[in-house]
Amino acid sequence: MTTGLHPGGPPQDPRPTENQLLPRQGQAGHGPLPADDRTRSSVITARAAASFDPVGRSVATARSFVRDTLQGWGFADIVDDAVVLTSELVTNAVVHAGTSADVLCLRSDDGVRIEVADHYPEREIPLQGSAVNMGNPDREGGRGLQLCAALAGRWGVEYTPTRKQVWFQLDLPDRAVGTRTAGPSLPSHLLPLADGRVRVAVVQIDRAGAINAWNEDAEELFGYPAEQVVGKPLTDLAAWPHTPGTSTGIVEALKLSRWEGSYGLRGANGRVTPVYASHLRVRDTGGEPSTVCLLVRDHERAVLQTPLRVSATDTTTSSEGHASDPFEVFIGSPAPDDLDGLLQRTVERARDMLDGDSAFLLLATDDETELEVRASTGLPSARQRFARVPVEAGTGRYGSARMPAVHEDLTAVPGAVPLLSGTGMRSVVTVPLKVEGRLTGSLGVAAESPARYSNEEALRLQFAADRIALAVESARLGELERLRRGSLSFLVEASDLLAGTLDRDQTLALMAQMTVPTLATWCAVYTIADQASDPYLSYVLHEDEERIDGLKALLSKIDPPDPVPTPGARVWAAPAEAAHTAALRTSMRSLGLGGGPSSVSSGIGTTLATAGAVGGETVVLPLVARNRVIGMLTLGKPTDEHFRQEILELAEDLSRRAALALDNARLYSERTAISQSLQRSLLPPELPHIEGVEVEVIYRAAGEGNEVGGDFYDLFPIRDGAYGFAIGDVCGTGPEAAAVTGLARHALRLLAREGYGGPAVLDRLNSAILDEGARSRFLTLLYGELWPQQDGSALLKVVCAGHPLPLRLRPDGTVEPAAEPQPLLGVMDDLELYEQEVTLDPGDVLLCVTDGVTERREGTRMLGDDGLADVLTTCTGLTAGAVAARIMRAVERFASDAPSDDMAILAMRVPGLQKD
Repeated sequence: MTTGLHPGGPPQDPRPTENQLLPRQGQAGHGPLPADDRTRSSVITARAAASFDPVGRSVATARSFVRDTLQGWGFADIVDDAVVLTSELVTNAVVHAGTSADVLCLRSDDGVRIEVADHYPEREIPLQGSAVNMGNPDREGGRGLQLCAALAGRWGVEYTPTRKQVWFQLDLPDRAVGTRTAGPSLPSHLLPLADGRVRVAVVQIDRAGAINAWNEDAEELFGYPAEQVVGKPLTDLAAWPHTPGTSTGIVEALKLSRWEGSYGLRGANGRVTPVYASHLRVRDTGGEPSTVCLLVRDHERAVLQTPLRVSATDTTTSSEGHASDPFEVFIGSPAPDDLDGLLQRTVERARDMLDGDSAFLLLATDDETELEVRASTGLPSARQRFARVPVEAGTGRYGSARMPAVHEDLTAVPGAVPLLSGTGMRSVVTVPLKVEGRLTGSLGVAAESPARYSNEEALRLQFAADRIALAVESARLGELERLRRGSLSFLVEASDLLAGTLDRDQTLALMAQMTVPTLATWCAVYTIADQASDPYLSYVLHEDEERIDGLKALLSKIDPPDPVPTPGARVWAAPAEAAHTAALRTSMRSLGLGGGPSSVSSGIGTTLATAGAVGGETVVLPLVARNRVIGMLTLGKPTDEHFRQEILELAEDLSRRAALALDNARLYSERTAISQSLQRSLLPPELPHIEGVEVEVIYRAAGEGNEVGGDFYDLFPIRDGAYGFAIGDVCGTGPEAAAVTGLARHALRLLAREGYGGPAVLDRLNSAILDEGARSRFLTLLYGELWPQQDGSALLKVVCAGHPLPLRLRPDGTVEPAAEPQPLLGVMDDLELYEQEVTLDPGDVLLCVTDGVTERREGTRMLGDDGLADVLTTCTGLTAGAVAARIMRAVERFASDAPSDDMAILAMRVPGLQKD
């Protein structure tokens, strides 16, 4: 049912009349309009529709949509009323009802009709036959309908089973036909400047964003013939300005009913031409939408630019006389619930209030020495966001952000406002944001023309800044608290990860992976081996893997940053400068201006991509551990981006933890290298070849290589035809055990080559071990001498001093000990040792192992001598290498845990005589 309410009148007859609108069917903005949807005297000449998500910031977006649409239609006289009504109705939908809102603007020859629909039809609307008091207009509910009744010529509410729609119509005021706006006559030297003939490029874009029309002026301005660009997306040519906090890109802008502003178009020569554009969304007779773009060079924008808006009055009292909250008057209601949204709303309102071309807001650091750019509009914000400027930029009032300042012409004082350098802004007014006397930020509005602002505008802006300062500071503290909680969680997780490894390469990788992309877009780690060494590029990571090689190549060509131990982040400009130089040189070569080939080289894309990847701010943090600089952590942003102060503080905390982890990994690596080097020195470099005897050795040290094993083996020639072999186990591990191991191995070789027999060799070794005193260790040792025989057998003389007995495997599978047990070394002075002779016949195998093999455990079970013998029984017919490998596999599979003791296996086999 459609109900048109007129204050003080009876309910309307639901039957349509000539001056009453019928209910619409279907969703706003979709499908053709029914013929009976308007008054019979109205002809719809234009329409614009948009949908808004159920979030607070949608209210501001809806206001902007309606304002831009009506100004584009030339209805500036009713814009304010339309924006107020739309704001209230969309607020009811997205805030109070919690649903999305559909807004439809319809232009007719006698006025504008705006429809706002939500999806919450259960809410009731009061119907009455006589005038009633609808309550205080400042209360939360029902105010939108009251405003419709007060401001609209006609309005109503329509219900369907799935949606509720409120509509209102604003009639156009009487005015002279044919004149929309006019300006006074001006002297010639005050007229806008145009270079000769003004060319207006007309470009038409289809629904998909592709170019389908390109006129002659467009060819002249940008160098592309029509056949070269028709069918291509406009986004391939456009250099679109991106504003943090807003999501409107070129794709979204091309779908708006009207859009006006500046961007750039890349010409055929590769250069970007700044243009001023006016976009209008139209549809053909078949209902197919497209966008017509009128483009002129940016300095000729006066040809297309809409006249400046009239400054809004600053008042805190509504037209009905009710007092309003000054904060809500400036920010609007509801206020954004996030800091970025609040700051972006603030700069937009400040710009509109003073009729400026741009506005910016900076927040002070905790020590009030610097200001950080947090929001802006009308400026190249991507380049400025999070940039930092000093609070005191110079002497005097105008050099301090603590006082209001008005600059009538920035060209007269270059650098007075560094943020506006190169932006074309001429006049600016800035005011401080203060809370309880403490500087918390700075708000500024700038214009492209000089002498736009005076002390009166400064007072108005200061009044607004005073109203919002407390809200901004509260939102900032809330954001800082969330950041700090997140930072603590991040640092705890980072510390756990860094403490979980002692591998240097893995530590470097973790450092980079924790910073990218959480803290930075790319990261490079430089390490310093010692004080005399130069920094070395050890690790490079980028969030886009395709950029890593180009980034690494670029950093390799420039000098590393100086290893300064001063804590904190410092800016390093070399990567951005080198990338810019490389990109410029490559671009010139591609255009045939650098003396090289005129054709575009295959590497230009990579070079330009690398330049974009490192073109932003780059900072270096020292890696200091144990009072020594061991490296540098380098973090970077892409083109024109800056780090925020909180991120740099978090990165500094991370660098301290990472430096200690990296130094621990270095010390561990050095210790491991020393241990492994010592271990290798205690083992024979290679085994000699023995004619007629196969020999195989497998050695496994327990642990992760951080301890020197106590097991050892050796096989060496004594004299022609005679060889000595040994396998032993020193009690314990570490340096003390290594000392005894080295003593035993070298003493065995020396004494055996001096002609001593087995018992004499071991007796003298026992005395040498006892002479070590407190550093001595028990030693079990199997020592023997081997003589290959002419008949294919081998004669062995063996002494087994406390060691696991050697096992002999015969071809028939029989396994038997090949020696008898005798006392171990390093315990008693007088040892009565003797040697035993063993003959290995062709096909026999002699297996010697350390106790790490026989004492392999799984719970209460142990492999033992019997288990080893059972495994050896299955090795008949195998080579010495196969026997040793099968024994090792059986030992490893016996238990699921990693071995806790060193293991050595020495297998010797007599293969037998080969028949001719």
